Amino acid sequence: MTALTLQARPEQDAALRPLPWRRMAWVTWRQHRFALAGVVVVLGGLAVYLWRTGLGIHQAWTFIVTCHPANSSVCGQAAGIFNTQYVPTEVTAGILLTLAPALLGAFVGAPVLARELETGTFRYAWTQGFGRWRWTLGKLVPLAVVVAAAAGILSVLSWWFFAPFFAAKFGTPLAPALFDLRGVAYAAWTLVAVAIGALAGVLIRRVVPAMAATLGVYLGLALLPGLWLRQYYLPAVHTTSNNIPGFAWILDQWYTKGGKFAFQGVQKSGTNASIEQHWCPNAPPSWSLGTCLSHHGYTQWTSYQPVTRFWPFQWIEASWLLVLSALLIAATVWLVRRRAA
Repeated sequence: MTALTLQARPEQDAALRPLPWRRMAWVTWRQHRFALAGVVVVLGGLAVYLWRTGLGIHQAWTFIVTCHPANSSVCGQAAGIFNTQYVPTEVTAGILLTLAPALLGAFVGAPVLARELETGTFRYAWTQGFGRWRWTLGKLVPLAVVVAAAAGILSVLSWWFFAPFFAAKFGTPLAPALFDLRGVAYAAWTLVAVAIGALAGVLIRRVVPAMAATLGVYLGLALLPGLWLRQYYLPAVHTTSNNIPGFAWILDQWYTKGGKFAFQGVQKSGTNASIEQHWCPNAPPSWSLGTCLSHHGYTQWTSYQPVTRFWPFQWIEASWLLVLSALLIAATVWLVRRRAA
C-alpha cells in the first residue's frame, strides 16, 4: 500500500512528530513565491497607477484652489478640465481598487489548497510529520497576513488619491462605492477574499472552478454592506432641518402633513419633478422641492449618516469581516481534518 492509496486519519496528526513552524513557513514560501510575486505585481502596479495619476490630480486641484479671482475664465477653465479629465479617472481607480481583493482571493487564496487537492500531492504532505491542520494553517495564515498588510498599505495611498475629489465635493467618504476602498476596511475585505478562496478550494478541490466561485461569492458579498447593511451600523439621524452637515450620506427623504407620511422615498424614487409639477407648477426657479411643499403645509424629513461616523463604521465593518475571515479559515481547517486522503 502506497502513500497515494493509504487512508490518512485525522487522529494520526497527534502521533506525528511535530516539525517546527519555521520549516512550514519555508515550504509555504517555496511553493507560493510566484503567487506572492503576483500580489506584488497587482498591488504594486495599482499603487504606481494611483501615484502617477494622483500627482496630476493634486496639482490640478491645487491650481484650482489657489486660482484668483475664482470667477475668472482661467479658473473656470481649470475647473472644467478637472471635471472632464480627472473625474473619470476617479471612477476607473475605484473599479480597480474594488476588483483587486477579488482577484487576490481568486488567484492567491483559491489555489493555496485546491492545487494540492487536485493533483493529489497533499497525500505526500500529510506524511511529512507536520499534521494536516498545522499544514493548513501554515499555508493560509502567512499568505493572508502578507496580502492583508499589502492591501492596508495600498489603502493609505488610495486615501491620498481620493482627497481632492472629496475636497471638491464629488462624493462623501461614506458613499457605498468609496467607503471600503480606504482605511482598515480595505485590508479586511482583502483578507475575507483570501479566506473565501481557501474555503472554495477545499470544497471544490479544483483550481479553476474554485477561482470562479471565489470571484462570484466575493463580489456578491461586497455588494451587501453598501446596498443594505452599512446604513444600519449606527442609528440614522432624522431631522427636519435643511442644514444637513457636509459630506453626509443621505439615506432617504420623506414628507409629513398632519402627522401622516406623504411622498416617502422621494430621495430614492426620483419623483421630485412630478411632485413639483403637481403642487408648484409656477414656482420660482430658486425654490427647492422642500420650499414648494412647505407652502402647502408639508414638513420635510431627512434621514442621513453624518461623515463623523466614518471611522466608527470602518472599525465596525472591519470587525465583522475579521470574524467572518476567522470562521471561514476555521471551516477550512475543519474540512481538511475531516477529509480522508
